[in-house]
Amino acid sequence: MSKITNNNKQYNYILLAENFYLNNDKEKAISFYGKALEFTEEIGEYTSILYNIAEIYDELDYMEKSLFTYEKITKINPGEAGAYYGMAMLYEKMNDFDKALEYYHKAIDMDPNYDRAYYYAANIFDEKGNKDKAIEYYNKVIELAPDDYISYNNIGSIYEELGQYNKALKFIEKSLELEPEYYKALFNKGVVLKALGDNKKALEYYYRVIDIYPEYPYSFLNISAIYIEEKRYEDTIDLLTDGINHNPDGHDLYYNRACCYSLLNDDRRAISDLRKAIVLLPSIIEYIRTDKDFVNLHDNKDFIKLINR
Repeated sequence: MSKITNNNKQYNYILLAENFYLNNDKEKAISFYGKALEFTEEIGEYTSILYNIAEIYDELDYMEKSLFTYEKITKINPGEAGAYYGMAMLYEKMNDFDKALEYYHKAIDMDPNYDRAYYYAANIFDEKGNKDKAIEYYNKVIELAPDDYISYNNIGSIYEELGQYNKALKFIEKSLELEPEYYKALFNKGVVLKALGDNKKALEYYYRVIDIYPEYPYSFLNISAIYIEEKRYEDTIDLLTDGINHNPDGHDLYYNRACCYSLLNDDRRAISDLRKAIVLLPSIIEYIRTDKDFVNLHDNKDFIKLINR
């Protein structure tokens, strides 16, 4: 009979853990990875198993257990950038953005070339309104990963928000050079072109987004805004109906279609769409009360009842 070594036992338990994971029994997978640890002597292998456990805890939404496991890795090896990154991702998932930033920076301290840590830190800076810092960090991502078309687009989007349209176009076009069908860059190019007064070109880019990704509601919204400006109400209704078919939870799509129905004096359909918009987003009622497009409905009993609920 052959001697069963620790290596054999470790391998068998890892194999069992992987099989349970593939069969979606993640609790059992964690249990067998835990058993594998008992027979693991090499530090690199030990931390690799802990990473697997931490990631499964994350998938199961056991945030505290996942954090604890990542902390265990950093105690074994304080230089493990991936563990700090994993903790940052968890804190971000828990909406503790300050803690997330702290741990993304710890990951960067351990590994200055950790482009994903820069990327997600940039996202947080952007969300917090620190646009300069967000641009700085996205530029660092591009320096480390020159083919990161999403970061180019994100910088362009920030410059668009800041009203710096020429800079915005430069980065958005670079994003599209790297990935010609990236729908967010196509959309953002449409936004910039509209801001520069070129409605015709803006519409071209919005329609390209619809061809690629019709489940993205904002292209329908932005086209409808241009059509409403041009008083093309029937065309807007057709467009928004198509948008609603692809995005049945799009409260703004119902809202904009209600505007058109109201402007065409189709009170019944306008109120029907407003009801749907309110169900999807109750706070939208505040906009309905003050929107001049609904002046035609102010004497309608159903409308009065709707906005005074």
